[in-house]
Amino acid sequence: MDAAMVNPFIEGTLYILDTTASVKAAPGLCYVKTDTIALGDISAVLSITGDVTGSACLSFTEKSILGIVSAMFGESMTRMDEEIIDAVGEIGNMVSGHVTTKMTEMGKSVGVKLLEVKTGRGQNMSHAGRVLVLPFKTTKGDLFIEVCL
Repeated sequence: MDAAMVNPFIEGTLYILDTTASVKAAPGLCYVKTDTIALGDISAVLSITGDVTGSACLSFTEKSILGIVSAMFGESMTRMDEEIIDAVGEIGNMVSGHVTTKMTEMGKSVGVKLLEVKTGRGQNMSHAGRVLVLPFKTTKGDLFIEVCL
């Protein structure tokens, strides 16, 4: 997998979290995923079509997404509800736009879009190929970016 094609997902996610919620993140060691189980409690699933094809996933632990959305909204969010699901969808949409822009700047014609938001621990996150997992520790909790290109 070409790191140049993965970097827009990292850059986009970290930029969106920083600008919308002032959340900073530190990377962990990336690895190849060996199963199809979601790493977090809620995930934005993205599709990638065009010159580059595949899928990606932004997966948040309950603790991290409650903290992130609390910071975004300026109010304490204490439970997973429709507002949290909508916020994860919006984060997915913003990251999709960022990735599309960055890949276009690299000369790739792509369409990156939010497919769905999956909730609950243990959800199936099937990708059509080898999946690179990029774990992050944020100031609010854990975040995992999965990329399959």
